[in-house]
This record gives sequence, structure tokens and C-alpha cells, in this order.
Amino acid sequence: MDMASKGKIRFTPLGGLGEIGGNMAVLETESTAIIIDVGMSFPDETMHGVDILVPDFSYLHTLKKEKDVYIVITHGHEDHIGAMPYLFKELQFPIYGTPLALAMIENKFNEHGLSQYAKNFNFVTMRKQHQLGDMRVEWIHNTHSIIDACSLAIETPAGILIHTADFKVDHTPVDDYTMDLRRLAYYGEKGVLCLFSDSTNSHNPGATKSEKVVGKTFDTLFDLAKGRVIMSTFSSNVHRIVQAMERGVLHGRKICVIGRSMERNIETNRALGFVDIADKHFIEVHEVPKYADHEVLIVTTGSQGETMAALNRMATDEHRHIKLKPNDTVIISASAIPGNEASVSSLMNKLMKAGCTVRYKEFTDIHVSGHAGQEEQKLILRLIQPKFFLPVHGEYNHIAKHAKTAVECGVDERNILLMSDGDQIEITTKYLKKAKTVKTGKTYIDNQNNKTIENDVVLDRQKLAEDGIINVVAQISQSTQKVIGKPIVSTHGIVADKEDKKFQKEIEVIIETLLLNMKPEALKNHKDIENDIRNSIRKHIVRTKKRYPLIIPTIFIV
Repeated sequence: MDMASKGKIRFTPLGGLGEIGGNMAVLETESTAIIIDVGMSFPDETMHGVDILVPDFSYLHTLKKEKDVYIVITHGHEDHIGAMPYLFKELQFPIYGTPLALAMIENKFNEHGLSQYAKNFNFVTMRKQHQLGDMRVEWIHNTHSIIDACSLAIETPAGILIHTADFKVDHTPVDDYTMDLRRLAYYGEKGVLCLFSDSTNSHNPGATKSEKVVGKTFDTLFDLAKGRVIMSTFSSNVHRIVQAMERGVLHGRKICVIGRSMERNIETNRALGFVDIADKHFIEVHEVPKYADHEVLIVTTGSQGETMAALNRMATDEHRHIKLKPNDTVIISASAIPGNEASVSSLMNKLMKAGCTVRYKEFTDIHVSGHAGQEEQKLILRLIQPKFFLPVHGEYNHIAKHAKTAVECGVDERNILLMSDGDQIEITTKYLKKAKTVKTGKTYIDNQNNKTIENDVVLDRQKLAEDGIINVVAQISQSTQKVIGKPIVSTHGIVADKEDKKFQKEIEVIIETLLLNMKPEALKNHKDIENDIRNSIRKHIVRTKKRYPLIIPTIFIV
């Protein structure tokens, strides 16, 4: 490491800290900016009608005016590439990545009518440096729960940076293509200024199990299965899917792939040569009834209990082709993403009510994580021996725990910073400090039409869901200063239907009382009267119901 270097770089996470998912960060020098991944995340239950969240791209608009900007992709998971089409609707930059990651982005671009931007793709070769402005980036193979996952070695004017991206150290991967620890050690010997490393499983002692152990569990489950086997996992976890397919072929079962994302990912991986199973073993969904139950393996989406996914539609008897049978074995080879536990539990209930045998967590190795445990994190820290350490990818408790592990492995506590989204960190050979905060946040997306939902719309929906709505329509006589007839009052989420008449009477009394105490000239402006009525009703509701509903009075002065 050249300690005399006067170079200065800045690192800004725009997503992926304080949350699981939505990973996106910017690394910049005076003239160049590299965007590392452009991922999406999932909404919580209060974001009604919102399907996905994508990062706020405001800062990237600023960068485009000032610097050469490049996008660098570490791997093809949704939380790293899912927001790409939404970014490209606003801004376009050159994209660098491995063949599978770029193929998966191309699928997304085609879906969104952005196929013309495939010209921005640049395919990278492992262990080869690619010049991006005044930085040189090298992709280093790692092992994760998706094929073609990489870590990054970035040579900058300030020094060498290593970004592990998502990883685990799997010494016996399904394809025997192990993590390139020798290359990481090579950079460790050269001297690494700063390490950015995956914190997702930083609370897990020991090491994460190899993907191959799931194959052994599948051996047991396929031996036990008497009828059809229906296996569901993440559509991007091709090594998991291939292990199931190989067991299917071994047991004389035909393979039927169901679910749009599953079909597309298998097709893409077969085209790239990552899935080597002959065509003769695959059948179409309409051909399933032609075979005996013990001759069928169905590989499908829906391991997270998603309402529209194929497995949930089978469980609710809404799938056009597949009707569940009591002798079916359903294997859910995934763990629930935080926030999806209730959906997965509901799916399990439906499957069991249909009489299926459900294999889930009672087999400990039915699923293994794709993220490093503490011992793997320590191995990377010892190989790299960075001067500075910035834990990434995780909530605050994850990065705080990873920081403690780094201190145990010899990193000076003063050389570690715990970041939040938007924190811009300045790194030189002499110091590491927070320089400023940039604008971050989330944009809400409705998947039904791939359109943005504005913040105020989501806030209105939350307000309606939590506090309800009151509509009041009344005619007021200017001459008598009284309500003509009775006001029409309708409510949703405030009072039970049987109490509607009583509530209407309360509102009537409130309006009449207000009009009695009102000066005659006040009736000249119906907007003022509407505001006065709204405030009077609000006080009454807060006092009696302890709620803050949306109140819409419509007043006609005659």
C-alpha cells in the first residue's frame, strides 16, 4: 500500500444498510463514479398496494452532470439488480457484469420495453482488470446462492479496495467452482486500504453449510415420496434447482417447470450452459396427467407464500393445470424472508388442508443460507488485512456485530465506521471519515402496471387503513342559517353499520350547533364553512374515538 498517495475516494450507500435488500452504493473519485449494484426491496404491510421498493436515484442525477458514471453488478439476485429497469427509465450508463447477471438484467429490460439498452452491456472476465475511468475493477469469483456471483477488487487513486458483495465460503459447491481465495490473498499481500464485507449472517457462529448438503436431504425426501414431488425454492437458486432435477432424473421422474420467473431463469441458465439436463427429461405442464404420480417432479415458484405464485394457486385450487392430491409431497426449500413469515405459514396451512405431505423445517438441511457466518467473515478479514473496514449489507445490528468480529481479527476499532444509507464516507490513506449526507429514500412501485406510486398516495392509503374516512354532504340556507333537510353522512372504518344512524345524528347536532354560533357573514364563503365543520367533527372524533380520520365535508349554500 502506498501510504504517500494523495488520492481521495468517497463511498456512499444508497440502499442496503438498515435493511435487508435494496443494495446500491456509489464509489467515486474526482472524475469517475461507479454504481455497485441496483437492487430492490420489499414493502412492509403498511404500504398498501405497493409491490416493490426501489432506491431514490436523485443523487445519480447529480453525478451524471459531473462525472463519468459506470454500473458494476456483482450478481443477479433481485436485491442487487431488481431496480435496474426503473433506473434506466431515468438514466442510462454502461453496465459491467458476468454473463448470467447481464442475461437476467436483459430479461428485465425486455419485460419493461427497454431492450434497446442491451447495447450498454459489457461482459467481464474473472481475474481481469477492467478500466472504468480512473479506477480498475476486477471481478473475483465467490460462492453464493446464485451462479456467477463475484467479489470486487478495485484499484483507485487512493489505494486498493475489496468489496466481497454477498458471499459464503463453500469448499464443496455443486459445480466445484470454489471461491477464489487465492486472488483475495494476493490482494491482501499487496495491501488493501479498505474492505467492504457482507454482514447478513454476522450473528451466526461457525460457518454456513455447503449447498451440497441440501442434495443429501433431497436424496432422503425423494426416497420417501410415493406420489408427485413438488419442489419450491427461489427461482435464482439454480444449484438448488439442479440438485432437485438430478434426483428427479435418478428416480425416473419427468421434470415440469412452472412459474414465469422459474421458467425464464432455467431457460437462461440452460442457454449459458449452467444447467446440463437433456430436453428429453422435461415435460410441459399440460403433459403432467399423462404420467403416473411417481413419475413426476414439479419445480415451481412460491416458496415465500406469494399470492400470485404458482404454488399458492395450487394450494387454493386456482391453478389451471395442477390440482393437488393427498399423496403429493411438497418440498419448500427456502427460509422465509423477514416479513414473509405469515405468508409462508398461511401457505403451509393451505397445503396441509389439501392433504399433502409438506417438507419444510423439520429437515435441518432442506435449506442453507448463501451468506457467510462468523468464521468465514474472519477468514476474509485475515486474508485481506485491511487498514479500514466498512461492514455493509444488513441492518444496524448486523453491521455492528460484524465490526466486533473485525476488531477480534486485528482491525483497529478507530478504523471502522458503521454507516447508514446516505452517509458519504471519505477514504484516504491517512483517515476514514463521514464527509456529508446525501438524499436517499425509497420509490414505491405497483407491479401491476410497473408504475411509480407517489408518496402522498401511500400516506393517504395508510391514513384510510388506520383511521378511516367520513364524508358529509349538506345544504345550508343562507337566509335561515340552518341545514336544509338532513345532512348525508357516510363513514368507512369509523363506526359499525348498526351505529350509522346514531353517528349521523351526532354529526347533525355538531353542524347545527356550529351554525347557531356563526356570524351571518361567515356563510358567504362555503370553503371556510367546510373547514369549520371539518375541525368540529375532528374534535368530536378525537374525543370519542381517539382516531384521526380523513374528513371530507361538501357544503352547498342556497
